[in-house]
Amino acid sequence: MAQEFSSSVDYGMKLSKRIFYGKDRSVSAPKLQEMEKSASQDLLLPTAPMVYAVIPEPSIVDNPDVPSYQPYVHGRCDPPALIPLHMLGIAMEVDCYLDTAFVSVCGTWRVHCVVGCGRCDCRVAIPVGEQGSILGVEVEVSGRSYCSRLVTVEGDAKDYEKPAKTEDGCFLKWQIYTLKIAKVEGGSNLSIKFSWSQKLLYQDGQFSLIVPFSFPTYVTPAGKKIPKKERIQLNVNSGTGTEILCKATSHPLKELRRQAGKLGFLYEADVQTWSRVDFNFSYIVSSNNIFGGVLMQSPSLHDFDQREMFCFYLFPGSNISGKVFRKEVVFIVDISKSMRGGPLENTKNALLAALLNLNTQDSFNIIAFNENTCLFSSTMVLATKEAVGNATLWINTNFNAEGGTNILNPLTQAIEMLPKTSGSIPLIFLITDGAVEDERHICNVVEGHLRDRGPICPRICTFGIGSYCNHYFLQMLAQIGRGYYDAAYDADSIAFTMQRLFTTASSVILANITIESLEHLDYSLELYPFRIPDLSSGSPLFISGRYEGEFPECLKASGTLADMSNFMMDLKIQKAKEIPLDRVFASRQINLLTAQAWLSSSKQLEEKIAKISMQTGFASEHTRMILVVTDKGKQASESVKLQEKKIIVLGCLGIGFGNLKATSENLASGAEEAKPLEGADLIVKAATNCCGRVADRICCMCFIQCLSKLNKECGIISTQLCSALTCFGCMDCCCELCISCD
Repeated sequence: MAQEFSSSVDYGMKLSKRIFYGKDRSVSAPKLQEMEKSASQDLLLPTAPMVYAVIPEPSIVDNPDVPSYQPYVHGRCDPPALIPLHMLGIAMEVDCYLDTAFVSVCGTWRVHCVVGCGRCDCRVAIPVGEQGSILGVEVEVSGRSYCSRLVTVEGDAKDYEKPAKTEDGCFLKWQIYTLKIAKVEGGSNLSIKFSWSQKLLYQDGQFSLIVPFSFPTYVTPAGKKIPKKERIQLNVNSGTGTEILCKATSHPLKELRRQAGKLGFLYEADVQTWSRVDFNFSYIVSSNNIFGGVLMQSPSLHDFDQREMFCFYLFPGSNISGKVFRKEVVFIVDISKSMRGGPLENTKNALLAALLNLNTQDSFNIIAFNENTCLFSSTMVLATKEAVGNATLWINTNFNAEGGTNILNPLTQAIEMLPKTSGSIPLIFLITDGAVEDERHICNVVEGHLRDRGPICPRICTFGIGSYCNHYFLQMLAQIGRGYYDAAYDADSIAFTMQRLFTTASSVILANITIESLEHLDYSLELYPFRIPDLSSGSPLFISGRYEGEFPECLKASGTLADMSNFMMDLKIQKAKEIPLDRVFASRQINLLTAQAWLSSSKQLEEKIAKISMQTGFASEHTRMILVVTDKGKQASESVKLQEKKIIVLGCLGIGFGNLKATSENLASGAEEAKPLEGADLIVKAATNCCGRVADRICCMCFIQCLSKLNKECGIISTQLCSALTCFGCMDCCCELCISCD
C-alpha cells in the first residue's frame, strides 16, 4: 500500500506541471530535478501532516484562479494520482507529561490544482511519532465540518449500514494513517486539526521528543506575498517536581516559564519555506541515584470509574555504572517461511549486535524454530569472543526461512535450559511474526513453569514482527514473565526496535520490585501491569492503578540490586493536579486489559475497555472511529440523534488478534492478494496507462505554439507520426491485455 501511495504521489507531481501560475509568479511549479530528488526520499511518504488532492481524471488539473488552455486528456488515472496541496499555515501544540506527549496540529491547505468548477476527494495523511495513537481529526471545508468520535463495535458501529472502506481510513504504514474528505471544490481551503499521543524516547537518562514536522518544498504556496507562519508551543511537566535540564532543540524556542519540574516554550515565525526538519526536543530529569514517588488524583465527575487513581514511578538515575545484573540469555527466533527476506535479515543483524554487547561473564544460547527446533548448544555458553564468533557462523548457516510455526516447544526448552540461580537475571527473548492456535495454552503452561522457580524467575521478553502475529498474546506472555514487549510493523524498523528492546531488557539494575503498605487495598486494588517488571537503566518504570478506601500515608519500594543486596526507599506522595493521569496511562491500560480479555474471553472486560476508550479518546479493539459530517447550511439541532447524521466509518485503528490463516500459509507480513481485473477494467487500465504516459511528456502551451509554426509538409509528417504512435499504443494495450489474461 505504501508503494502504491508513493507511485500515486510521483504521478501527481508530474501532473502538477500542467498548472499555470501566471506570468508574474514569483515561485513556479517544482522543477523536474526537485521532484526526482524528492522521489528518492523514503518513497515520497509523508513526513509531516499532509493533504493530497485525489485526481482520477487528469483533465481537472488546472489553476482555479488563473485558468489556462488545457487540451483534454483522455483516460483515467488508475490508481488515482495524488497531488500534494499547498499549505497556508501550520501551528502545533505539544504537552509532555511523564513519558507521554499529546500533540495537536492545526493547519490550512488549499486545493490549488483543481479547476474552480471541479471537485475532487482529498486524502489526509497523519504521521505520528513513537508508539503513536490517533486521538481525533476535525475538518472545516466548503460549508461542511467533519468531526471524529469513537463508538463501540458491538453496539453503535453495527447501527450504520455502510461498512468501513479502505479509502475512507487506513494505515499506509503503522505510523502513518490516512483518511478521505469527499468532494472538495477546486480553490477552496481545508482547515484541519489533528490530535495524537506518542511516547517520549528515553536513553542515557535523557527524554527525547521527536514529532514528524518535516515538510517538502512542493507544499510551499507559489508567490512570496502569501504569508507563511509557523508556530510551536511546548509544555513539559515531568511530574517529579525535580529540576529539568534542557539538552537540545531543533527549532529556536523561547522560554516562557520555568518551575520545579515544569517548562514552557514558544516558537513563532514568518518563514519563506516550511520546516524541513522534524521537531526535536530533549531534556534530563536530573538525579544521580534511583529515585521515585507516587502521584495521586481523584476521578472527574464524568468518569465511569469513581475509584481514586495513582501512579508509581521509579527513575534509574545517572550513576549506574557497574550496577547491572549479570545475564543468562536465550534467544528464541522464528525462522518460518513467512520470515523470508527483510524480516529475517534484519532480525539476524539485531541478534548479532545483541551478542556483541554481552559481557564475558554473561552466558547465552540460541534456539531457531519453525515447526521444529534447532539449538546452537545443548547448554548455556559463556559469551566469550570465540563463542560469539561460533554463534555468528551458526546463525548464518541455520537461519533459513522455511516451514511453519510452533512456539510452545522452543519456549519450554528455553525455560528448562535456564538454571535456577539467584546471582543473575535469566532472560528469554521470543521473536516471531506468526500466530498459533494454542496461544492461551502457551500462556497457562508458561505461568505454571514460572510459578515454582527460584527468587529470580526467568524474564520473558517478546517481540512481534508485522501484523499477522497476535500482539496481545505476546504482551500477555511478557506480563506473565515480568519482561518487556515491543513490536515492528515494517521490515525497516525491525533492527532498531529490536536492539532497543535488547538493550532495555539487558540493563536491569533493580529486580523483584514490590510496593509495601498496600495490603489492605487488595480487594479494590488494580495495577497496570498486574506484575511489576524490573527497573532497567534504559527506561524509567511507571505503574498506574485504581483503588478504594484510605491510601497509606507513606509507601516504601523494595527490590534486589545487582550485588544481591536489598534495596528500600521511601516514596514521596503528592497530588497530580495538572497531569491527566487517566489519559497519560490510557493506551497502556487499554492494551493490558485487552490482553487479559483475550486470555480470559471476558465480555465484562471488553465492555470496560470500550468505556475507557470512549472516555479517554484512545482507540481500542472494541471501539471504532467514525467521522460525523455536518452541513453548516443545514445545521441540525442538538436533539438530532447521531444515527440521523451522515456517518463515515473509518478503518480499524487496532492491531487485531493475529491471522492464523496467513501464518499457516506462510504469507510475509503485509502481503496482499491482488484481485483479478475484469475484461473492461483491463482495457481501461491499459488505455489509461498509454494515454497517461503520453500526457506526462507534453507541455500544452509549447506543443500548441510548435504546431502553429509547422508548414504543410511537416503537418502531414506529424499526422503520420501520431498515427504510428497510436498503433504502438494499441499494440501496448493488446500486450497488456494478453499478459493479464495469461
